[in-house]
Formats: sequence, C-alpha cells, structure tokens
Amino acid sequence: MSKPFEFKAFTVQQDQCAMKIGTDSVLLGAWTPLDTNPFSILDIGAGTGVLSLQLAQRSTAQVIDALEIDELAYEQCVDNFEASPWADRLFCYHADLAEFTEEIEDQYDLIISNPPFYSEDFKTDNNQRDLARFTDALPFEHLVDSVSKLLTKDGVFSVVIPYKEESHFITLASQAGLFPNRILHVKGTKHSEIKRSLLAFSFRESVIKTEVLVIEIERHQYTQEYINLTQDFYLNM
Repeated sequence: MSKPFEFKAFTVQQDQCAMKIGTDSVLLGAWTPLDTNPFSILDIGAGTGVLSLQLAQRSTAQVIDALEIDELAYEQCVDNFEASPWADRLFCYHADLAEFTEEIEDQYDLIISNPPFYSEDFKTDNNQRDLARFTDALPFEHLVDSVSKLLTKDGVFSVVIPYKEESHFITLASQAGLFPNRILHVKGTKHSEIKRSLLAFSFRESVIKTEVLVIEIERHQYTQEYINLTQDFYLNM
C-alpha cells in the first residue's frame, strides 16, 4: 500500500492510483504560467488530482475541473479534493476526453495535463498502470485536438512530455492552432541529457522563451533553481 504523499498545504492519497506522485507532475504544477489569472482550469487525466491541488494553492481560479477515466483513480481524486482546503473550487468528472469535449459547452482559461507517454510496445500485467502509462489511452493527437476546442481564445495549455517527443508534439499542436510560448527542459544533473520538456502553448505565436532546469548537483543535493520552484509544495524544501 502506498503511503499518502504529504505536501506543505495538502495531502494526497495515492494507493488506488496506478501513477504515483512523481517529479513530472510536481514540476508541471509549480511551473505552469498563471500570469493570465485564469478563472477556470481543466486538468486532463488527473490521476490523484495533484496538479489541480497545486493550481488551487497557487491561483485564485474559481473553477478547477479534473477529468479522470480510471474508476479507482477517479474515486481517489474526489477524496483528495474533498480533504483539501480548496474543496469548494475543485470538481472531478469520471469521463473520457472525447465524450467530455463533445458534451461540455464551457471553455477553460488554463488546461494542464501530464499525459500517459510510454508509447513503446512494452506492456505489464497491470492494466490499470498500463492505462495510466501508455499513449494508446490518450494519443497526443487526440489530446491537442480536444484542447484546441476546450481552451478559451486567450487561454494557456501546459503539458509535460518526454524530451524526445517535443518536436513531434509541437508539430501536432501547431496543426491545431496552438503554439509554444514557453519551454522548460529538465535534466537530472548538469551533465545528464534532457529528459523532460514542460511546454506552455497558446493560440498566439511568439518568441519562445526556453529555459533549462537542473534538478540535482549530486544525489539528494538539489539545485537552488529546483528548490525555488518546488519549495511551496515539498515538505523538506
């Protein structure tokens, strides 16, 4: 059984979720630009609900909706929302993205997603974990197409993907009218290769502001940049 993950301002139960709390989500939730002061936020593929909870802590958004297809993860997300200090602003839908996109009439000022992305032909015996990990469950094309319909005209779409998928993802997004405005490349250490790309898109083209974040100087010794980004969340920062 997975222990609850304790953050400074909230706790996340994760024993029912295939995808446990990881660095990708925490970084995305901490980095996502909020300079547009979003009123409404949508978290696609919410899992434990950690991204929604981080954005509830960081923003004044009045509507924070989450979408989760897996039943156990959905139930856990609802519990995590209800136990948080922001329960009145958080809501989780148990639905798949295609159905949700078709039926909802609202649009969102900010859409955030940590999508499943092990597209290699590697499957485990755990179907729930596979659903959470593999792009078959939520292909990138499907994600950007839905986002282009659900995002307000001045809205922001924020996502974390493997670095090797970055140019492919940017191409797909541009076909849906979405352009990268900010990119954060994440490396484990100064000498390791870039592992993740955090991308912020909108419907306007701009000069792309690209930055690099190094997580550790050496094992368990974190860089000041990483501490600055995550210290509002992690207990020991």
